[in-house]
Amino acid sequence: MKKLITSIGLMSGTSCDGIDASIIKSDGEDELNLIGDFFLPYEEKTMSRIRRFKEKIDKVLDLEINKNEIIDLEEEITFLHLKAINLLLEKLKINKSEVNIIGLHGHTIFHSFQEKKTKQLGDGKALSKLTGLKVIYNFRENDLKNGGQGAPLVPIFHKLLQKKLQLKMPVVFVNIGGISNLTYLDINENMISFDSGPGNFLIDKLLQSDSQNKIQYDKDGKIAFQGCVDKKIIDSYLSDPYYNSIPPKSLDVNNFNLNPISNSNLENSVATLSELTALTIVNSLNFFKKKPQKIILCGGGRKNKYIHERIKKTSNISTICIDEYEIDGDFIESQAFAYLAIRSLLRKTISFPGTTGVTKPVTGGKLVETK
Repeated sequence: MKKLITSIGLMSGTSCDGIDASIIKSDGEDELNLIGDFFLPYEEKTMSRIRRFKEKIDKVLDLEINKNEIIDLEEEITFLHLKAINLLLEKLKINKSEVNIIGLHGHTIFHSFQEKKTKQLGDGKALSKLTGLKVIYNFRENDLKNGGQGAPLVPIFHKLLQKKLQLKMPVVFVNIGGISNLTYLDINENMISFDSGPGNFLIDKLLQSDSQNKIQYDKDGKIAFQGCVDKKIIDSYLSDPYYNSIPPKSLDVNNFNLNPISNSNLENSVATLSELTALTIVNSLNFFKKKPQKIILCGGGRKNKYIHERIKKTSNISTICIDEYEIDGDFIESQAFAYLAIRSLLRKTISFPGTTGVTKPVTGGKLVETK
């Protein structure tokens, strides 16, 4: 049996609600022990600051223009990641000396494969110094350098989960975060993965922009169930050539806006945007040669009952949350980056032609050694 490596994975998603932290043990191949997870919510002021700052970064030049604020915000986010690590270890009663590596994804503020530029806030060198542990960060850059789109990177972990859970193939994992992405695994163990369209981002942005209701997201899809879907608005969004373009393909939250729904009331807008999320996921199944036997939902959007029901009904495929396998669907990405850190440490590949469009399977991430 290969040596198991203990790894902490850290993820701050596009919802800007906080930091997911997970500990796993793995050999970087087929062995996986999920040890535990912890969520550190951002305070209101931090959440607002990240969201406001993200609005400023629309092109590569904006990274240079806002360089000083990036340094300041990155320092704050790095210290919060340190706090998340300490609270995770405290919760699980694990000594820091038992941890071999930290996988730091950070918080994405800019990603453009066309310009081969990606920026995640989270200082790997500082975190290594603060923890005294090896840290791997900047997971996406090497993929971009080798002709890939830098995303999505989680598919190799989805493949591991399929083996662990002994799921019949073909199967598709759908992560509904700010953006929705799919990983399709067939009987020949091929992986196809890409971003299908918006996940929670547009819905959340709409609700958060309404200063009167103080609602951060549509819990359980309750607002969506109260509204009516506007087909013309759906068609307006779907006219974007992205949806018909052949994978691999990826998106950034900056690719979306709320302009098409500007004249709709809140309930109808939320219903329409929720329908858009479900429909773009289901339409994406047409890119696969064989219909999946099961759709496994992960990410925060899996809890939205409207989206869940619409995916199930429109696809006519068994659709379940990964939680039914006693795995918390909120932490799949933090667990994945713990796994990717192990693979990176062992110089194993983390992205593939069928997932990111990279010219050949490549490893990724920068290692900070402890002194």
